[in-house]
Amino acid sequence: MIKWQRKDLVGLEDLSKEEIELILSTAESFKEVSARAIKKVPALRGKTVVNLFYEPSTRTRVSFEVAAKRLSADVINISTETSSVKKGETLIDTGKNIQALNADIIVIRHNSSGAAAMLARNVDISVVNAGDGWHEHPTQALLDIFTLKEKLGRIKGLNVSIVGDIAHSRVARSNIWGLTKLGAKVTVCAPKVLIPPGIEEMGVVVTDNIDEALKKADAVNILRMQFERDEGTAFPEQLEYFKAFGVTRERLQKAKKDIVVMHPGPLNRGVEISSEVADGTNSVILEQVTNGIAVRMAVLFLVAQGRDKK
Repeated sequence: MIKWQRKDLVGLEDLSKEEIELILSTAESFKEVSARAIKKVPALRGKTVVNLFYEPSTRTRVSFEVAAKRLSADVINISTETSSVKKGETLIDTGKNIQALNADIIVIRHNSSGAAAMLARNVDISVVNAGDGWHEHPTQALLDIFTLKEKLGRIKGLNVSIVGDIAHSRVARSNIWGLTKLGAKVTVCAPKVLIPPGIEEMGVVVTDNIDEALKKADAVNILRMQFERDEGTAFPEQLEYFKAFGVTRERLQKAKKDIVVMHPGPLNRGVEISSEVADGTNSVILEQVTNGIAVRMAVLFLVAQGRDKK
């Protein structure tokens, strides 16, 4: 097994198969911590983790906070709505000020693609990308992959379909990078207007037929329709979308009996997924949330070690 050498995690595109596997195996060892009576280990005692979120978040921010605290780190949450960002402070200046406070890790969510990488280049402390624009959301993809491996025992050779708003989805991009590097076969399915040009170059199959996408899938990852990003008339109407692409019990009955149903949240019930499917026996949506803590514990632990080696 290789050793982790990076001080940052800004995406899965640049990671090797071995690095991804190291994160997953480290997460597996951390998962049992959450089952203990005292849910803490001293792995990051004395370290400070700053959650710097320029966009709204519930699951990701809380998951990182819980993960850091279970590693015994101190946690500071910064909402840009009440910070000096509102006074015009740049991202790099904010990062350098956080570094000057002797923090060790910045977990950043930003609405601009490439923001996490830019910050990582300009500070000496570790940076973890919690989602940047339409670019990547590496820890979400890692927890999705971790959950799939836990349920199905492997990633190599699996058929995974990603259905929904592919064009605006950082989750889709990170999942594609991670899954294909580990040997899965990935299909993306959406209305043609929501398929980014050239996505086939990432090694995926493209279809706009939901039944075709589900037919041979071992797992389906259903993405939220990001109507807040709608520009004019680019998006189909919600009811129209649900009729054409919504994952329903009737559609699932034509798929493999044990197909794994995933969703990164938040759910739009009756838009991309029916309640029967979201709450059904094939769904692992809440397991994804649980596994997110172990995966983020692994990422925080590894980047802290990577920085200490520099």
